[in-house]
Amino acid sequence: MTRGKDVGSTARGNAPSPTDGRELRHQGKRTMAKLMDAGMRVLAERGYHAARVDDVVRLAKVSHGTFYLYFSNKEDLFGSLAMECADEMTELASLLAPVSAHDDGIDELRRWLAEFVATYRKYGVVIRAWMEDQVTSRELARLGKRTFNAITHSLEGRLRELHGDDHDTQASAAAMLAMVERTTYFVTSRGLPFDDAEMVDTLAKLIHRGFFVPDAA
Repeated sequence: MTRGKDVGSTARGNAPSPTDGRELRHQGKRTMAKLMDAGMRVLAERGYHAARVDDVVRLAKVSHGTFYLYFSNKEDLFGSLAMECADEMTELASLLAPVSAHDDGIDELRRWLAEFVATYRKYGVVIRAWMEDQVTSRELARLGKRTFNAITHSLEGRLRELHGDDHDTQASAAAMLAMVERTTYFVTSRGLPFDDAEMVDTLAKLIHRGFFVPDAA
């Protein structure tokens, strides 16, 4: 059973999940992964509010009965996706190494940003639901807030290493994350004619110059 199921259960008022109390075997895990993949694609195509269980089972090529063996409803499915996204984004927050004011600092930002973009491409629909307040569950909304707070705190820590406490690292970190998230959103969801490597390189240079080089202004 996945931790996502626990989040989904919380979202629907602590009702028991269909798979509570039993381990998923190999075939069950494959079926659940197929449903989650279909759910992600349906959410990306139709949006959170318009997505339906009918769309998910049709795309996954399973029956409604099979869907309800693993998820109680659409919100439960989204809860599982949200937990996976939160796990990967929180881990990503911890992977940003110290960023120096020199060229190796740009290299580190470039490496980390490439991971951010790859994760965003995988979970963009979940991230957008969080950022645009589409999620009605307070528990899932809090999960999104904790996830992005983890990234902000990581960025803030790296800024403080260079600038100390005299610099407004909290505001700078929030501005940096907003810049990264919105740029990634526009490039990945609006079909803009930029590839990921070009976007990452540009972002790394702008962020390094604007936030990590002393007296950049």
